[in-house]
Amino acid sequence: MSFVNVFPLPEPVAASLPPAAGAAVPSDVAAPISFLDRDHSILAFNERVLDWARRPEVPLLERLRFLCIVSSNLDEFFEVRAVSHLTAARANAQKGLYTVDSFKAISAAARALVARQYALYNDELLPAFGREGLRIVSHGERNAAQRRWVKAYFERFVRPLLIPVGLDPSHPFPQVANKSLNFIVRLGGKDAFGRENEIAIVKVPRVLPRLIHMTGRGGAKGGKLFVSLSSVIRAHLAELFAGRKVGEFSQFRVTRHSDLEVDEEDVKNLRTALRLGLEQRHYGEAVRLEVSSGCSDYLSSFLLRQFDLPVQSLYRVQGPVNLARLTQLVDLVNDPGLLFPSYKACYPRQLQPGQSFFKRLKQGDVSIHQPFESFDGVLDFLREAVNDPSVLAIRQTIYRTGANSELMNLLREAVRRGKEVMVVVELKARFDEEANINWAEMLESIGAQVVYGVMGLKTHAKMLLVTRREGRHLVRYAHLSTGNYNPSTARLYTDISYLTADPLLTADVDHVFVHLASHSRLPKLNRLLLAPFQLQRKLLEHIEALGQAALQGKDTRIVVKTNALTDEDLMRALIKAGQCGVKIDLLVRGACMLAAQVPGVSDNIRVRSVVGRFLEHSRVFYFRCAEQETLYLSSADWMNRNMLRRIELAWPVNDPVIRQRIIDECLVAYLHDGRDAWDLQGDGRYQRVEPADPAAARHSAQSALMARYSAAKPGKR
Repeated sequence: MSFVNVFPLPEPVAASLPPAAGAAVPSDVAAPISFLDRDHSILAFNERVLDWARRPEVPLLERLRFLCIVSSNLDEFFEVRAVSHLTAARANAQKGLYTVDSFKAISAAARALVARQYALYNDELLPAFGREGLRIVSHGERNAAQRRWVKAYFERFVRPLLIPVGLDPSHPFPQVANKSLNFIVRLGGKDAFGRENEIAIVKVPRVLPRLIHMTGRGGAKGGKLFVSLSSVIRAHLAELFAGRKVGEFSQFRVTRHSDLEVDEEDVKNLRTALRLGLEQRHYGEAVRLEVSSGCSDYLSSFLLRQFDLPVQSLYRVQGPVNLARLTQLVDLVNDPGLLFPSYKACYPRQLQPGQSFFKRLKQGDVSIHQPFESFDGVLDFLREAVNDPSVLAIRQTIYRTGANSELMNLLREAVRRGKEVMVVVELKARFDEEANINWAEMLESIGAQVVYGVMGLKTHAKMLLVTRREGRHLVRYAHLSTGNYNPSTARLYTDISYLTADPLLTADVDHVFVHLASHSRLPKLNRLLLAPFQLQRKLLEHIEALGQAALQGKDTRIVVKTNALTDEDLMRALIKAGQCGVKIDLLVRGACMLAAQVPGVSDNIRVRSVVGRFLEHSRVFYFRCAEQETLYLSSADWMNRNMLRRIELAWPVNDPVIRQRIIDECLVAYLHDGRDAWDLQGDGRYQRVEPADPAAARHSAQSALMARYSAAKPGKR
């Protein structure tokens, strides 16, 4: 079934793209270039995610899920990005790019986004839940039976785990873990020793669920009632302080800087150093304080002093201080009518289930478009390699596989079967450090060769190499990917997996593995572009060459799909190429610092962000001069860190059929998306795409791809 029948688009990119606005500017005209702010661009991306929670046509529990995703994203934003702004504000001085004003601006933008989240939650989602018979019942709304149920639950499951701490010189303010739920209480009267220590802290263990389904007599016929853990504790705070009067109180949550920093030049064992760092991560520098909207100025000021935070770091919220934990409601309710229609990925259409991968790859390369096609094809490739006695060696990079991984178990089985297994484990994959350390220790303990890449560089490349004895020769087979070796995220992220037996490409992969293990000088590669060595330079060469061709009157085109665009060298090159007349479209899901359609600067550049049901994650780079096309797939975003401070791969797609398929599905479809797309304006604002044609307005690239692959049959190129 052709893509045209599912989502009618012209096939060649050149024909399918509308003409760029504005005339070409001569290359010697140097208009001033100023880039957009990266952190504001990250917050703008979360506004686009929040839009999904606003849409009435989106199933209710999915709207809640998107609301929670925004909260989770904001947590990471504060954990990673906020400390530099805060440091400048505390010093009342400029620290690099960061100033007092940048801190105030980011705080204001984040606070406005949080306010919109809670307004949406309280004014739209909660009433919508009620209409579906779902209610999160607050203390003031409970009837007598429900209060008895809550009290029984508190006494049985909650109270035994709570230890309130009254503050005095011998009981200083306790260590409060990052993003944990806590209560602060102001007490009247005197304690058992006759002292008037008025402040107490109650730390809530993470093991307790944040939402509880009310059952038995507490529940309601024909509906489902839930209570939040914070409201259960709030209702029974007084019982934790016998003989004292509970006056003011509030729930609170502190977010801490959590980006692990290890001086690799000064450690003998990176794994041990990271393990020690993980123990301290939950207690890093405070960067944000969340309290209930009704928290008194006295208590909020007390907390700000304890955490050494300015008032701009205080966030008052009308509801639970951690909306991200409300994803539990999705699992508790689990009503198919309130969720997206189930989508089951088809088996990769270029493969036949049960067919030998080694035989298939001798016929040509295979691409897998996840999550529309399943990750099972990748697992089956590795499984065949593990079980095939002719396979002698398996090498793989590990970045984010998750704590429970069938893939890692397959590698363990390969070791058990006597194969040479080498794994490059990136220990510094942010927030996956502990899982990766555990996998590294497990594999080392059973005899696999485990290396940690290159000091000072993260290994972000995704590659798997299989070496097989075939007659008197050793033959290599490789898997390369734009995404991680994680079956869970492979169902949620759009990525391209690429399987090949190309001798030149697989030889390049072998050279990279040897380089990562031995740090020996890398030979000249045949097909791969490797960061931090050639990738940025080659991309700049492609862009400059097209700019020169455009000045000669040739038809030129650049289309880039990436998660972020913040590398200044690449942005300047794109602007210059656009001024030379190159037509440029940039599909940038998240942060983008290049302003599009600025007169005299970026007239020929359009920037579009598509935010859909699945997280856009694939990286595709397309360059065309007249009839000559070059297309790369890559693990790298167009960010300075990916180009110069990571091990990244990009590889060309030379198979014309696969190349056209990727052009159609990853570029053309998204440039014609009329439902989930946003266009970046010159002032940094994103405007929702609203086609005049109602039919075009209904077209979603992801929906079209789901429809296409639902009808796909295996074995089709």
